[in-house]
Amino acid sequence: MFQRLSTGLLLVALASPGVSAGPQESKSAPLAKQLAQALDAAKLDSIAASDPSTGAFVAALYIPGTQLLVVSGKFQSPDIGTHRISKKEFRELYMDLMGASVAGSRMFAADVSCDGFVMKPDGDLAADTWENGSTTHAFEGHKKAKLSEAAYLKAYTEADAQYAHILELLLAQTKPKTN
Repeated sequence: MFQRLSTGLLLVALASPGVSAGPQESKSAPLAKQLAQALDAAKLDSIAASDPSTGAFVAALYIPGTQLLVVSGKFQSPDIGTHRISKKEFRELYMDLMGASVAGSRMFAADVSCDGFVMKPDGDLAADTWENGSTTHAFEGHKKAKLSEAAYLKAYTEADAQYAHILELLLAQTKPKTN
């Protein structure tokens, strides 16, 4: 009886949403899709926000249906980012972050297909990429990355979580402000 109960519980657990026997679900996937939809609805090709938890700024360039290019970084003077956001100069803030952010503070994501980070793309699709400081990862599988499966999974999981956080900040910026 115990064996049947254990087997039954295992089958229920595997069939339940959120429990996966395969690769883990991307945290950034639903957020990237929501951001793309929000930008389409607002007819925007760029968005930016501040990250109060770190003092950084985040910005994205959106190429509809094709790619999200997202950057995060800090400035020597936070007034640069604050001023750009207040003026809705999102593209300019993106460019500032790409060129003038404090060394070592920049993170950059190239999200092919605007669908969040994919651990390994299907077929001939280009890989999503993540840069954090001097480290760059192209998510095209652990063999191509020349990493162990565990090291690749760790890099992917950390990058996906950081990217998801940035997307949450950008998504919040697309919501109407209430007074």
